[in-house]
Amino acid sequence: MYKTLSLLVLAGTMVGSTTSRAETVQETLQSMLAVQIRSQGFVCDKALSTTVDRRRSKPDHGVWVLKCSNATYRISRAPDMAAKVEPIR
Repeated sequence: MYKTLSLLVLAGTMVGSTTSRAETVQETLQSMLAVQIRSQGFVCDKALSTTVDRRRSKPDHGVWVLKCSNATYRISRAPDMAAKVEPIR
């Protein structure tokens, strides 16, 4: 019985850690994109969400939609280049 209980606790801990890791990665991407556009002169008071624009993204050219509390932006990034930022609302 104790072995089964230990395995259930371990499994629950592992599931919880993967969820928090995915959330951390998303928050990190959101923060990174917000910092990027701020450094280019755009205003993002508080980053609320980030989604990948799969239709516009290509290998080595990622496109995201960043929703801030005051505006929404489409951000295109290619390696070693400044981001292309388009306000969309």
